[in-house]
Amino acid sequence: MHPQHELILGGQRSGKTRQAENRAIAWLRTPGHEAVVVATATVSDDEMAARIARHRADRAALLPRAGCVEEPRELAAVIRLHSAPQRLLVVDCLTLWLTNLLVPEAVGSSSPALDDTGWHAARADLCAALAAAPGPVVLVSTEIGLGSVPADAATRRYIDALGDLHREVGAACARVSWVVAGQALAVKA
Repeated sequence: MHPQHELILGGQRSGKTRQAENRAIAWLRTPGHEAVVVATATVSDDEMAARIARHRADRAALLPRAGCVEEPRELAAVIRLHSAPQRLLVVDCLTLWLTNLLVPEAVGSSSPALDDTGWHAARADLCAALAAAPGPVVLVSTEIGLGSVPADAATRRYIDALGDLHREVGAACARVSWVVAGQALAVKA
């Protein structure tokens, strides 16, 4: 496990992406350091297109020296390709990555949805890529499993899969943070 891998969890609009960007800003202060944001969102409607454009503009203003790779499904491959000792990767976000894999039709994709076997393989591949990454990786994800059990099987499957993902990625990271109202709390330090 890389000593600087971190999983940042929080609710929607909690400030978790800003926390990850702050990690990148601090990382880039050291000469020779690089940062790459790995964005997993896809354009599914006009509101999402505006949201993605806002994220791009925010990143350009906050992290002008950071690169960006937009990859909705092949996250492990991107980590393997771009991780380097001097390069911080910021993955934003695991929640949308999971959506792209399990319910791609929800984001307007014609890619096939993964069955349970495919999902377990993708999750294991991500954790293997994290374990092998020579540089730090900061992963952002939305915690949605704090409410009651959903009435429909598809939503239960998604929430269960996200909980499993958070547990396994959290175990693969040296740090886990929980963001509430823009404030990060150390869960695992």
